[in-house]
Amino acid sequence: MSKTYIPTDYRPVLDAYDTQRAIAYIKETFQEEFSSALNLKRVSAPLFVTEASGLNDNLNGYERPVSFDVPAVGEDVQVVHSLAKWKRLALKRYGFVTGNGLYTDMNAIRRDEELDNIHSIYVDQWDWEKIITPQNRNREYLMLIVRAIVRAICDTNDRLQVRFPQLHTRLSRDVTFITTQELEDLYPDLKTGSEREKAYVKEHHTACIMQIGGKLRSGKPHDGRAPDYDDWDLNCDIFFWDEVLDRQLEISSMGIRVDAAALDRQLTLAGCDDRRELPFHRMLLNGELPLTIGGGIGQSRLAMLMMGCAHIGEVQSSIWDADTLHLCTEAGIPLL
Repeated sequence: MSKTYIPTDYRPVLDAYDTQRAIAYIKETFQEEFSSALNLKRVSAPLFVTEASGLNDNLNGYERPVSFDVPAVGEDVQVVHSLAKWKRLALKRYGFVTGNGLYTDMNAIRRDEELDNIHSIYVDQWDWEKIITPQNRNREYLMLIVRAIVRAICDTNDRLQVRFPQLHTRLSRDVTFITTQELEDLYPDLKTGSEREKAYVKEHHTACIMQIGGKLRSGKPHDGRAPDYDDWDLNCDIFFWDEVLDRQLEISSMGIRVDAAALDRQLTLAGCDDRRELPFHRMLLNGELPLTIGGGIGQSRLAMLMMGCAHIGEVQSSIWDADTLHLCTEAGIPLL
């Protein structure tokens, strides 16, 4: 059965052609705002990496990467889940210095994703990474970067509505910050992290939920997080309230990256000590990679939020099950 939610009396604001124009404008404008705010330069990125490199993002640990062999090379490769690890290595290889960073257009296939209004097996996001000093590895610096990203998003939304005055999405620049443990304590009767996120973001509109990955006092983590890129004490997700879908919408997953001590600790906690011998992990444990902060910002999610869309398929081409196609056709929701 489809998990697609059909908002009451929903109608797309833009026609098919203006939808494409608006998507292009959002991407061009946000890249300009975002790269300027964080001092980032655009680079090219891989669609796949070798399995043996350990560079692929393991996400929550159960997602299966799309894999294939390359006879001409004699190795198996995997389509990336994200570029969380690759970016940090690229900063070293390309000679970036402290205070500078990179961003790239990342395209991925997540074959095990459950499909609904905001999830697709096709992922498109801006992956970014920036070199920081040891003194920047703290919550205050994380919050500073979050505020800069939110400003770039809101400035893009303002400019979009000048170009397309028929769009009226309201986004709050006032970010509220809360840790996952504080969130669990605030809503003791809500059983899942997603339920707590929804209650909090509905009240605060723009929220940053921090410290994701480790177990809470309840004995359960708020959500899964791979142990080998974000420091679980210094990471976060950025949410906006989506009026059309009446739910929280995660726009960015990000954080200050693990140093050698955090990686050592988190690999053991996650039961992933076997990764210590992978090339990327050996470099990190030996202190051979720069200290960084980074994350991903969903391109299609940002577009659907700003354009007031009900389904991510309105702003990206993907594959949908028969029930979803039928429901959206009956409701007048055009999927690309």
